[in-house]
Amino acid sequence: MSKATVKQIAPFLILALVAVVSMFIPNLPDFVDKDGNYNAADIAWILVATALVFLMTPGLAFFYGGMVHRKNVISTMIKSVVAAGVVSIIWIVVGYSLAFGDSINHVIGNPMTHLFFKGVNSGEPVGGIPKSLFALFQLMFAIITPGLVVGAVAERIRFTAYILFIVLFSLLVYSPIAHWTWNSEGFLFKWGVLDFAGGTVVHISAGCAALAGALVLKRRKAHIEQKEIPPANIPYVLIGTGLLWFGWFGFNAGSALAANSLAVSAFATTNTAAAAAGLSWMFFDVVRGKKPSVLGFCIGAVVGLVAITPAAGFVAIPQSIFIGFIAAIISNVAVHYKQKSTLDDTLDVFPCHGLGGMVGMLLTGVFATTAVNAAGNNGLFYGNASLFFTQLKGMAIVVAYSFTVSYLIFKFINFILPLRVSVADEEAGLDSSQHNEKYLQGTLLVHNNGKMEEKSIETDKT
Repeated sequence: MSKATVKQIAPFLILALVAVVSMFIPNLPDFVDKDGNYNAADIAWILVATALVFLMTPGLAFFYGGMVHRKNVISTMIKSVVAAGVVSIIWIVVGYSLAFGDSINHVIGNPMTHLFFKGVNSGEPVGGIPKSLFALFQLMFAIITPGLVVGAVAERIRFTAYILFIVLFSLLVYSPIAHWTWNSEGFLFKWGVLDFAGGTVVHISAGCAALAGALVLKRRKAHIEQKEIPPANIPYVLIGTGLLWFGWFGFNAGSALAANSLAVSAFATTNTAAAAAGLSWMFFDVVRGKKPSVLGFCIGAVVGLVAITPAAGFVAIPQSIFIGFIAAIISNVAVHYKQKSTLDDTLDVFPCHGLGGMVGMLLTGVFATTAVNAAGNNGLFYGNASLFFTQLKGMAIVVAYSFTVSYLIFKFINFILPLRVSVADEEAGLDSSQHNEKYLQGTLLVHNNGKMEEKSIETDKT
């Protein structure tokens, strides 16, 4: 058996091994509410919120897929969606235990705590919901995080290499950071770092990983030649933005983990920040001499959603306007200067998600108030400068860790198998070279010998 063949069959063999082992896990989840601790309204809301967060993954696929070149639409979309398969299995087997299992030195969870979800409902419920529902809600965050990185490495990374990245990132980056921040025994949690719904855990970690991936993969041929790449389908971007915005209500409001007033407040701040940021990005473009664009509003709205994520359940509704407004301007300026550099972050993941998450984390340290959430803290704006510096310290640790480990992951993958497609495959487009599929943009009416005929527009016809 050749070395190449071993690499090709390894993913299937690993999945088959996991499937066989799963047959012999004896303990089934116990959903019986023996002590009457579950709250039906809370369970119903978190079930809905979990589904809403899942919807963000296909939303992200449309959002990214609409912005790349037509010959790379399918390959970009599948890289986001396939994370739902890969991360779901990892989370059930060991990921949830690493993030929320019994803490080992406040750094990582014991992988044996809930191996294969064993005994996941043992012990006290999480508020009024079963631990299994909490674990599934958290799974949706773990799914979308590596999917965000796709935008930085699009149009040149091999599909198999990206699958391996998802595995290693989930185990070595996402799970440890989630443990530090959201596990009650994690060291950032104990320091008092506030991250309501994932500004640190999701967006900063993904943004820094995206920067690392762009640096390791280096520039696309089209980027070096400074060719303009028109978006494949702007209506896809609109659809993706709508799905992301809709799903983000579950992302942020669901993080209250109950059907209560805090969920309502988080829902309101989420929508308000997104609205302010979309307008801020679009109007700022006009100030800079551009025309108001669909892409500008959509990207700005997503930046606002990113920035409000860590703050959603800690800040009041009026302050969320400022958070969205300023985050969009900072990311807009960062994208402008990035375009003048040699950094080839295809869809500006680091300027939008990385910097957006950082702005949100720091402004949480400014505008957080116990009037909104008694379990939080007062920020700099309310006379408590220590929270701002706690947020700054936590952010710096996560930025350094995520970038360094992700950079090493990409380097390791490139050492054991090709990380980047060949020049010929890049030129042909990853849809055809990686998946043997083509994205059909539509049809044109063409004049042929005196009559009109329909002609398909395919990725290789651009």
